[in-house]
Amino acid sequence: TVDTPGTPSPYRDRTPEENLDLFRRMRAGEFREGEHVLRAKIDLSNPNMKLRDPVLYRIMYAEHYRTGNDWCIYPMYDFQHPLQDAMEGVTHSLCSLEYVDNRAIYDWLMEQLFAGGPRPHQYEFGRRSLEYTIVSKRKLRRLVEEGFVTGWDDPRMPTIAAQRRRGVTAGAIRTFASQIGVSRTNRTVDIALYEHAVRDDLNHKAPRVMAVLDPVRVILSNVESGETRLLSLPYWPHDVIRDSPDGRVALPTGERVSPEQAVRDVPLTRELYIEREDFSLDPPKGYKRLTRGGTVRLRGAGIIRADEVETDEAGNVMAIHATLLGNDAKAAGVIHWVSAEHALPAEFRLYDRLFRVPHPEGDNPDDILPPFDPERMSHENEAVPVDTGFLRFLNPHSLRVTRGFVEPSVAHDPAETRYQFERQGYFWRDPVDSREGALVFGRIMTLKDTWAKEQKAEGSKPKAEAPKVEAPQAAGPRPQAAPLTPEQEAEVARLTAQGVAEADARTLARDAVLREFFSGANAGEHAAQVAAWTVNDLAPGLRSGESRLSASDLPALAALLAGGQISTRIAKEVLARAAESGEAPAAIVEREGLRVVTDTGAIEAAIREVMAANPDKVEAYRGGKTGLMGFFTGQVMRATGGKADPKVVAEVLGAALKG
Repeated sequence: TVDTPGTPSPYRDRTPEENLDLFRRMRAGEFREGEHVLRAKIDLSNPNMKLRDPVLYRIMYAEHYRTGNDWCIYPMYDFQHPLQDAMEGVTHSLCSLEYVDNRAIYDWLMEQLFAGGPRPHQYEFGRRSLEYTIVSKRKLRRLVEEGFVTGWDDPRMPTIAAQRRRGVTAGAIRTFASQIGVSRTNRTVDIALYEHAVRDDLNHKAPRVMAVLDPVRVILSNVESGETRLLSLPYWPHDVIRDSPDGRVALPTGERVSPEQAVRDVPLTRELYIEREDFSLDPPKGYKRLTRGGTVRLRGAGIIRADEVETDEAGNVMAIHATLLGNDAKAAGVIHWVSAEHALPAEFRLYDRLFRVPHPEGDNPDDILPPFDPERMSHENEAVPVDTGFLRFLNPHSLRVTRGFVEPSVAHDPAETRYQFERQGYFWRDPVDSREGALVFGRIMTLKDTWAKEQKAEGSKPKAEAPKVEAPQAAGPRPQAAPLTPEQEAEVARLTAQGVAEADARTLARDAVLREFFSGANAGEHAAQVAAWTVNDLAPGLRSGESRLSASDLPALAALLAGGQISTRIAKEVLARAAESGEAPAAIVEREGLRVVTDTGAIEAAIREVMAANPDKVEAYRGGKTGLMGFFTGQVMRATGGKADPKVVAEVLGAALKG
């Protein structure tokens, strides 16, 4: 204990010569794992347990990703960390608060090995978590490997590679870091601070142009067919010009010119595109955009009046016939537009927050992750299954893809140009997928915090999305759930005996609707999975009576998942569709061919295509940048429609990349 000295090992008084001989034999592979370790002889009575003869080296027969099987002994983190810092000339070694007690070993090793010379010092800081985000590498890896995202550089991910691909600049990240500061207190940062830093950075870097993301055609009856009027429109609004330190502003090329020169030509033709939401046949009160018989101002082009509307059989607007009015006309609203003849077709990827709740790793009663342990690989316990509770909080609208048009002025701009698409947000060309003739623009950030508006509209129910069965959410401390009745305790015992997780069993015991549905499944060996689906995925629809899913159809789907024939992602998608349609989930899998692809031939073909399309990344991987494995995995999963078995992909891909 802390108050009682430790008991000396019978081997503590071996001579240095004996220990050196044993260490050489450890290196030679003479012993099995666990037979011998190398320990530091410090102080068994020290109140800091870390200094009671800590282990420095152990035997581990594992293939190293660089040296293969050349070594069978490896240093413990507490030994490797300070020595590497010292050898690499590190002066300030920054660690999170988990390492406070470990600093004693750090300092002891420095005093023993680098006494009198320059040496590094360890400093601890508090972690900064970010709302709507997870930072666990194992959980992020699961998102990649199961196809919830396209790779480690998916712009929705919280990685530097992802934010770089999204278009966030290094300056914005540095500004954000300086705003939140450094302290020795762990805290969660409001994501609005990050988004504000990005918007503020882009406001003075992103020239304004126009793009229509969901187009509807407008035909100007008083403009001749084939006629093109070139309008000279400014790249920058008055506030950016006003705040310019030198009175000049930038062109997309980066050249700084006078405001009068910072313009581009925008063609106005007989046929235009406007946003579908900028026209309404039945406008709500206060609507200031285009209506039948109403007027609106086209940005920089004058005022139009909608005269006639073409609709399809379903009542959808297909085209608007309008008149371009004179200078004396008036309109309350202003909308953006592009020329139908000259605009460039493009794909627009509208990225949003990956999770729909601020704390996706919180309020998880079934979270079984162990405490932080610096000796575990990647600082995370690979032996314990990843809790999947966070997956229920994924935002289904985190990526929306539309096809529309962008004004032609962007055609010859540098690929790294960030734009503000007027009234839409900040965008830039996707550096991976955009091609000449097949433009892809990703949204870096919205113009305003749309989430704050939605939460304000929800009033006093900001946490209604988090499933809480035992008690409703309320302001202030969360109330404790009422104790289970003896009957409910007996039900929990019965369910856990079937293999159901205790948290799910307690929920089923309390909720008669869910319990009755689960009982009708007769899940047998798949009880744990069926219970998890009932509690975590199907509960809202079951309680509201909207779900049309038959409980008896669930074991067949669970069997497909357990047998590795479908992925978790496909299972969840099929469940949602079955709940809406009433069709058996397994039947949907068969009809649409959603079984996991385990055919190595098909997977190898997809891998060859991905490697052929990314030769520079293949070369970088083989040069030591093994972190690109996530990128390749995501690309292969995308190429196979998310159907490839992640384990087979990992095995075949690893072999292919090694050459």
